Amino acid sequence: MSDVVTGDAVVLGLQSARLPSRALAVLIDLAVVWAVYLLITLGLAVAAASLDEAAVMALSIASFLLILVGAPIAVETLSHGRSLGKLACGLRVVRDDGGPIRFRHALVRGAMGVVEILMTFGVVACVSSLVSERGRRLGDVFAGTLVVRERIPAARMLAVPPPPPWLVGRFAGLDLSAVPEPLWLEIRQYLTRARELDAVVGRRLAERLADELVARTGTPPPPGVPAEAYLAGVVAERQARDARRAFGPAGPGVPGVTGVPGVAGTGWSSGAAGTPGMVEPGAPGAGWTAETAGTAGPGAPGPGGTTEAVEAARASAAGVPSGAPSSGAPRSVSPVAPTPADGGPAGAAPATGFAPPA
Repeated sequence: MSDVVTGDAVVLGLQSARLPSRALAVLIDLAVVWAVYLLITLGLAVAAASLDEAAVMALSIASFLLILVGAPIAVETLSHGRSLGKLACGLRVVRDDGGPIRFRHALVRGAMGVVEILMTFGVVACVSSLVSERGRRLGDVFAGTLVVRERIPAARMLAVPPPPPWLVGRFAGLDLSAVPEPLWLEIRQYLTRARELDAVVGRRLAERLADELVARTGTPPPPGVPAEAYLAGVVAERQARDARRAFGPAGPGVPGVTGVPGVAGTGWSSGAAGTPGMVEPGAPGAGWTAETAGTAGPGAPGPGGTTEAVEAARASAAGVPSGAPSSGAPRSVSPVAPTPADGGPAGAAPATGFAPPA
């Protein structure tokens, strides 16, 4: 990693390209340039067959300079440091401060490349790139440029292993506000790579991180809890708090929440039997019970009517008109004649408990 300082005093962490990738990019560029040069040379040879030797020599020198020297300079200038070979290898030429190159940078690189690469078959360029700390050849040194890698493989994101089940929820009351982010990052990196470390080294590292975490939180771990398990439990608690802040409180089906599951303020208990919004028979305030089904209790409405309907039926049985005002005195009920089955006269009305309407 190369620390490139910009004009604003900002340090950029750029990864310099090394000799193998740069050599492959140069070979690709040379293959393309030489193929184009040979095709143009053959075309000029056929077209200039009637010209004299001096004219043919002038065309050869011009084609050499324009194709083998001018073409790479023009391509790097127009593409801001991305030639065909560098684009295939994921490389780019930038200035020392990390900015894009211009024509003068590409011109110096191209002129020095004729000496370093074409005339010495790349020997000078390889030696200077190996000696340089940032892998620069002489053209980069004189031009003030640097070849960096644009495509860097992304690091794999490893999941933090979960804590033991008996530690879940043990750190719900822990104050984590004083723990800095660098310490969290160090703990996560340790937990994701704990299995790759030596047992002794890993245990010492876990104990050191646990001591730092205790110093920040002010609460020691429970007795008998290993340092690695303690770190995993605290990280799991922090992740749970972040999830609650991001997605809100617990959703549907959470124990202890009354009402329709997931809906607050419905007045229905998730543990009650029956249909939401309906009262079970025998429940307080139902107005009737299972024992009095079909018979209205004093002052209580039956399942098929109201208190007024019951009072009207009683008045009818007592021979009192339904519209007569009721008094507080007890009503007298006329006796009912016995039925023939009870030894009464034939044709007597059956004992139904109600008088027939007049």
